Amino acid sequence: MSEGVASPAGRQLRDLTPVEARVLAVLVEKQATVPDTYPMSLNALQSGCNQKTARDPVMALTEPQILAALDELKSLSLVGEVSGSRVVRYDHNLPRGLGVPGAAGALLATLMLRGPQTAAELRANAERLHRFADVSSVEGFLEELAEKTPPRVIKLARAPGARESRWTHLLCGPVDPALLVQSAGTSNTSHGSSSDEELALLRAEQRQMQAELARLRTQVAKLAGELGVSLDDT
Repeated sequence: MSEGVASPAGRQLRDLTPVEARVLAVLVEKQATVPDTYPMSLNALQSGCNQKTARDPVMALTEPQILAALDELKSLSLVGEVSGSRVVRYDHNLPRGLGVPGAAGALLATLMLRGPQTAAELRANAERLHRFADVSSVEGFLEELAEKTPPRVIKLARAPGARESRWTHLLCGPVDPALLVQSAGTSNTSHGSSSDEELALLRAEQRQMQAELARLRTQVAKLAGELGVSLDDT
């Protein structure tokens, strides 16, 4: 049994459930990627939790599940409820709640959203949450997180043939040894060479560019509608 995460006052808190981790990580992600809709409504939060892309594992959470997770996260001082709107909205308190800097919070959120990753993959996947200068900067924050009491992350054993080790978070408790074996096998298959890792990074960057392009297209279409301009005529 792990010691759990720590509150701002130093009080030890229990491990998060996978649903709580997903809800918390989505709030961190969307604050950076869609600030216009943050704090988030329950409906938007559900959509973010159940995304088919940039999520490992993919989930299909219901509103009652998310509401229950929000209540628990509020009791742990990791999430707050924002009043003053017709729709109840929620924001996160991850950095202060866990006692970590914002850059480290971005790495934790990315690990909670996407599963175990190398430092290079984390740098690419967390870019919209925090832009790290280089991979060594990511590794520095990961090592600080690993040295905390209790530790927030752990470096997995490097699989045979793999060039880099992967990291995973510990906010949901200790890593299952069976999953470590499975993770090592996956790492050996997917990241067994330098070219494979470079390809993974390129794919991550491509996904980010596609998401940004989709967001820009939506904004252009909205603006065209407000101006009464048909995009088909341009």
